[in-house]
Amino acid sequence: MRSFEARGDTWVTDEPLYAHYLKETGLPHPMAQEIMATGETAWRQATLAMTSDPAGGYRVHYQKHMAHHLLGHIGRDWLGSLSHAFLIRDPAQMLASLDAKQPHPSLEDTGLPQQVELFLALEKESGKAPPVVDAGDLLEDPRGRLTLLCEGLGLEFTPKMLTWPPGSRESDGVWASHWYANVEASSGFGPPKTQAAPLPAHLEELCSQCQPLYETLARACV
Repeated sequence: MRSFEARGDTWVTDEPLYAHYLKETGLPHPMAQEIMATGETAWRQATLAMTSDPAGGYRVHYQKHMAHHLLGHIGRDWLGSLSHAFLIRDPAQMLASLDAKQPHPSLEDTGLPQQVELFLALEKESGKAPPVVDAGDLLEDPRGRLTLLCEGLGLEFTPKMLTWPPGSRESDGVWASHWYANVEASSGFGPPKTQAAPLPAHLEELCSQCQPLYETLARACV
């Protein structure tokens, strides 16, 4: 999200379906009441904004989504007017990070089943797999992976995508104070992550469920 916003020609929207997701599920996420009070809780209105030209004459509208926010009752027709890319991460690293903020997550909480469903549907419709970026690959070679991602999305890469000023953004969701400490401290892509410690025992079974879903998406990595 920071990388695309740094392009200069891009309007960024942060998790536009989150407020609707919380309203429908009633899940006790951190800052849930604030998120619903400040976000669009009607999915049709949210998707209308996502498929309209951004204000200010921006050429690109980058939307950062969490796949599990795309609940089953939400219509899918609007997805056809957008270009799609998927960001994935090694399941063990992803689960350790998620568990630290949202203890004892479920498979649905990871968003992987929803990502795979959407990925396969888009692939079937177009006959071509949408681009997928692995977070580990991105940190190993930001310029190379972003160049390939941009090509897959019909955009040109710009070196502006490699650095940005640290700090918060008006474009950040209200939940930034809970989730974005590392993002706000960043000014570019950091070194590749390593698994600092063995995965906690309560996450081992979930990790085994995540692995084949991750591999389905990983076959299309740029």
